[in-house]
Order: sequence, then C-alpha cells, then structure tokens
Amino acid sequence: MTYIAGVDIGNSTTEVCIGEATPGNEIHFLSSASCPTTGTKGTLANTHGIKSALKLAMGKIGCGIEDLSLIRLNEAAPVIGDTAMETLTETIITDSSMIGHNPSTPAGAGQAVGTIVTFEKLSLAEPGRPYIVAVSKEHSYEEIAKKLNTAMEHLEITGAILQADEAVLVENRLKKKIPIIDEVARIDKLPDGVPAAIEVALPGQTIRMLSNPYGIATLLNLDAEQTRTITPIAKSLIGKRSAVVLKTPGGNIRENVLPAGEIYFDAENTSSINLDEGAQKIMQAVADAGDIHDISGQPDTNVGNMLTRIKKGMGELDDISQTDIHITDILAVDTMAPVLISGALAGETCLEKAVGIAAMVKTQQLPMQKIAKQLTTELDVPVTVAGVEAVMAGLGALTTPGTQLPLAILDMGGGSTDAAVISKDGQVTLTHQAGAGELVSMLIETELGLGDRHMAEQIKKYPLAKVESLFHMRMENGQMTFVNNSINSRFYGRVVLLAEDGLIRMEQDIPMEKIAQVRRDAKRKVFVTNAFRALKKVAPNHDLKNISNVVLVGGSAEDFEIPEMLMEEFAEYRIVCGRGNIRGSEGPRNAVATGLVLSYLGEQR
Repeated sequence: MTYIAGVDIGNSTTEVCIGEATPGNEIHFLSSASCPTTGTKGTLANTHGIKSALKLAMGKIGCGIEDLSLIRLNEAAPVIGDTAMETLTETIITDSSMIGHNPSTPAGAGQAVGTIVTFEKLSLAEPGRPYIVAVSKEHSYEEIAKKLNTAMEHLEITGAILQADEAVLVENRLKKKIPIIDEVARIDKLPDGVPAAIEVALPGQTIRMLSNPYGIATLLNLDAEQTRTITPIAKSLIGKRSAVVLKTPGGNIRENVLPAGEIYFDAENTSSINLDEGAQKIMQAVADAGDIHDISGQPDTNVGNMLTRIKKGMGELDDISQTDIHITDILAVDTMAPVLISGALAGETCLEKAVGIAAMVKTQQLPMQKIAKQLTTELDVPVTVAGVEAVMAGLGALTTPGTQLPLAILDMGGGSTDAAVISKDGQVTLTHQAGAGELVSMLIETELGLGDRHMAEQIKKYPLAKVESLFHMRMENGQMTFVNNSINSRFYGRVVLLAEDGLIRMEQDIPMEKIAQVRRDAKRKVFVTNAFRALKKVAPNHDLKNISNVVLVGGSAEDFEIPEMLMEEFAEYRIVCGRGNIRGSEGPRNAVATGLVLSYLGEQR
C-alpha cells in the first residue's frame, strides 16, 4: 500500500489528507483530520501539531504514522501574517478633573450642581449652598439615608456619590429624591470643596448634559476657553448612564495627537503615505506601489514602531536576521479603540481613532525545509516540501462538485487571504494578501473593549441571541425562538452566543445590536476588501468581469455570514461564488491538503 499524506500548516489549524496511490496511477482518498497549529506558522514548533493530525488521520483507517510512504508539506510557510493596532489620539486628564463611568445601578434621574462635601464633614456644611455628598463604603445604606434625611432639613443637598453598590437602597429611604451615583471605587481621590455637576439618565437612556461640552459649560459656568478644554471629557462620557464632572482650579485637560508617522514602500513605484490619511488612502497607496519588496515606517512614530515590532517578533521566533525579513503587503483598517484615560478616577475609557494593520512577512530562509528534515528524522518517513499553497488550494477546490476550469479560488485563513486563478490550459496566477480571520478578531476585541481574544473569536464564529425568558430567546435577526425545556437561569436577561454545543454567556454588558454591528463591519472591512483586491490582482487583465466562478475555501469560508457577504458583493459582476465542498464531503476545509495528495499523482504521471 502506498499511503500519501498531504499536510497544510495554517495560522490557526493544521490539516491532513490521507490518500492511497494505486498501481494504475489513481488516488483513493481515505481520511482527513485537523489539529490546532502548534507555534507560529512556519516554525519548528509546528511539528507537534503535524504529528497529532497525522496520528488522528491514520488512526481512522486503522494504521499508524509509520505506515505512510510519503508526507507532503505546503510551501507557503515563509509567509506569515501579523496584526497590530495603534491609536492616533490620546485623551489625558490630570488633577482629578472628572469621574464618569457606567454603573448598572444609579438611582434617581436628572442633573444636579453643587460643592463636593464628604459624608464625614457634612455637619460642617453651610446652609444656602448646594452640596453633592461623597460617601465611602464604610457607611451602611441605612446610616447614609438617615443622615441625609436629617441634613436635608436645613441643607440644600442636590446629589450623592457612593463607593458601594447601594444607590437604589439609599434613594428608596430618602424623603426628597436626588440623583445618586454608586460604584465609584476611588472615592477617596475626590477633592473636597470643589464645584461639581452630576447627571443620572432615565432607564434605557444615556446622559445628555455632561456628554455635551456646552452642557458642562452651562452647569459649571465655564468660559469659551474652558469649554474647549473640557471637550475630551464630554467625548469620553458619550453613551454613559451616569457621570460626574468636577471643576478643579488646577485641572489640566488636553487631547494629545500622537505622531502617527509615514509608511514607506520599497516597491516597483517607490512612495510613502502618512497613517493619518486613513485606511482607504493607505490601501490605494499599496495598490499604486505595484510589486512590493519591503514596507517600513518612519522612525520614532506609531507606525514605524509597529512595523519594526512585527519584524522583530518574526526574527525572534525563528532566529532570522531582520535584514532577511520583508513586509510585502499590508491591510489597513480604520476603527475606534477604547483607550484608558490617563489621570481619570474610575477607570474611564474614551473612544479614539485607530488604525488596525495586518502585515505579510516574508523571510529569505525556507523554514519548511527545516520542518521537513526534523519530521523525517522523528518519524522515519520521507517528507518533502511540495507545491505552492494557493496552487494546491486550487487543485483541491476542483474536487468540489459543479466546478470546472477556468476557476478562481479564495483561500481565507487566519493570517492571510490567498487567491489563485487557474486557466483552461492549467496556467496559475496567484497572490498572497495580508489580513484574514485574526485581524477580524482583533477588531472585534478592540472596538467592543473586551480585553479577551478568545471571546472575540467566539463572537466572530457564532450568531447572537438575547434570553428574554426561561422559555424563549430573541435572535439578532428579530426572530423569536421558543424552547421546550427551560433555559438555565444564569442566561436570563443576558446576550448569548449560539454555539454548536450550547449557549455561551456574554459577561460584558454590551447591547446585542452593537455586538452584531461591530462583528459584521469587521468582517466587511477585512474579507470583502481583501477578496476584491486579491481577485483583481489575479484576474485576466485585472478585470473581475473576466472571472466567472469563485470557490471559497479555508477556515473562514466556514463562517456563517462571510460567504453570503461575498456572494452579495460579487452579484453585480455575475460571478458564481460559494463555499467549496472539497471531495464532495469536507466542506471548504482541507483544500490545500487534498491538493498536495493530488499533485503527487501529477508528478508520478
């Protein structure tokens, strides 16, 4: 028996296809398997994942790895995708100039203006002046309510700020209702005796006065110059349920614009562009540059540090000199990133303009040869580095029922989007583009402020629903779904992800509609943009109208909405576009691994 294994090492997944070569020069496909890629694609750490996937695939046919006659690896490992994010502006607030966060349990509603007074010094307050009382968590809600009721008989108390989560409990016991904010962790940092404005919105609404610079000016009697300087504060409070703004004499509020820097293209048409120009103009500059040898950034700027960091990281992974590492493609995406405000008291963030960049890194060395050599030694099975990834994906895609030459394929993985066009006479034109699933995950994580890449991956993969009772959910498309068995009460009132093996609860309190919008926008920015620029590069005469069929393969082609997005976008070009079904059974997965096995047959013939 001649057993051939095709192995496709991807950024996220390592896939294997096992075929039997018959004496009559035919291939019978026997099994396939996949495992998470171990280490960064194209490094020796990949061998562990390869061996796991081979063992799994051979086990399905009752054999071991030692029964293999040949292992064929894809050749594209030197092309590595990486991503980075840099904000272009930064809000800095010092000298305790503000508090503003979004507790889920403020009490009361409306605006109030007054002088900050601590709970302990309330007895020293003077009648005839409005006060906002700041209370630490050392005091119980009964004690707070009792003392405030007594004080309100002779003092004008307009609002309260609590450190504990007890605003509703206090307000329920007050004879006179006032807006109350709670969950202010660093209440000890509040300066005593300074003017402040407080606002609590009605349930389901957001603040209006303190998220408006002119609203703050109205409440705190600011002049035109002061109003200009508090604009960053107002911007950071947009969308909040409650907020406090303090008027401190020495307060220093400014919005720093960081040097974004220029991107330099060492290319067929050498050029440069400033990161401030935005993603659209950056991508136009990439297209105008022609064949790119290397991309670098202006020293001591955001983009310069970003691109240097990417090259340095790749060099450290595989002990490669930075002079042998070249960035040959980038995908730039405009986004907004929540940034922690320097000097704020309650961990406030502010949405700042940012640019996400995926870079395609190529090295002079061929790390796949190292991997092949190590596998040959460890497994005692011949290992060769076979065809180029995009070509192998094209061969595998041709096993999809209903396809024929000429054919275009889009291989959408974790780090890169590859495209190839195979003509009727078998000529192949191909390209590798930076940016794919990992950049989408980074955009989701950044724009939603998750701080959790794994949750961003889950949001990318699964549709959303809101559990509105223990027996029904509202889907993100508005559809109501009822269940026979009651839903676990821990999901009640929460946004959930509809995974194959059950519900995944969203811990962050983010509206379902916002999550869905951010997810869809991220996929369009990355996959739709990359699909068009990749296909234009490989299409005859660079005209999409010369392409009639596109087969989508790779892990991201399994996504529940990306293929539909691309089908809609390609409709006006009359392109037949859809998910591949490799060998009529594998779906869009396993195209490269299948192509590697098929190409063995071609070499033998």
